[in-house]
Amino acid sequence: MAVITGGAGGIGMAMAGAFAARGAKIVLGDLDAEALARGTAALKEGGAEVLGVPVDVTIRDSVEELAARAIDHFGAVHILCNNAGVAPFGTMVQASHKDWEFTMGVNFWGVVHGIEAFMPRMVEQKQGGHIVNTASMAGLVGMQWLGLYCASKFAVVGLSESLYRELQPDGIGVSVLCPMIVATNINENTVRMRPTAMRNPTEDPPPPPASAMKGGVIEPAEVGRRVVRGIERGDLYILTHPEQREFLRRRAAKLDRMFEEDLW
Repeated sequence: MAVITGGAGGIGMAMAGAFAARGAKIVLGDLDAEALARGTAALKEGGAEVLGVPVDVTIRDSVEELAARAIDHFGAVHILCNNAGVAPFGTMVQASHKDWEFTMGVNFWGVVHGIEAFMPRMVEQKQGGHIVNTASMAGLVGMQWLGLYCASKFAVVGLSESLYRELQPDGIGVSVLCPMIVATNINENTVRMRPTAMRNPTEDPPPPPASAMKGGVIEPAEVGRRVVRGIERGDLYILTHPEQREFLRRRAAKLDRMFEEDLW
């Protein structure tokens, strides 16, 4: 069984389709009830065994209920994808406290809640398995206009790197998915699905210029393919765009430069 939060669209739905094509039973968790119904129906039409469960990953009890329903319906969990995410734009100096709470609540605490709910069960099963945490290229390199997003995704990368080492004795793999731009509705959904209690009293700042987001755009299906490959190979990092290599080289070079004698 594969459980995917934020599973009813975009990258989550692509992962679900890729897993289902290999015979996995699928549990989709999502806050968007209409998208959840559509996604569940589409997978069933393709012949998959699917359970759709409404879930708010910012609430621990909601994720615990997702785990209980998934296991009650299909049994053991073999793949967990903590994938739900939001991507607010703007400067950190303009960000409100609610902006921080909303971003960290979904992107970071959503992953933590998934781990709290599923990891003990996966360890107790003694059947191995794999956890995929969705971060971003913004979790590996800091980016202007995405400070809040970067903070949340850097946290997911560090958490995943530690979890990768921690779960090795239990035969459970861990990957952190770090895509660049993927053709999804994450920007629109970030605004549309933001809870009323987390909204700002004033209008949100305008989106950044197109030049702020660098890199080519790929389809979610390609990400799903790379996730399956990453799980099969036991990769810690799952990257999606060839241009990521140069960005990461430049970051590594800046760190390495600090060991030069005149700077040390």
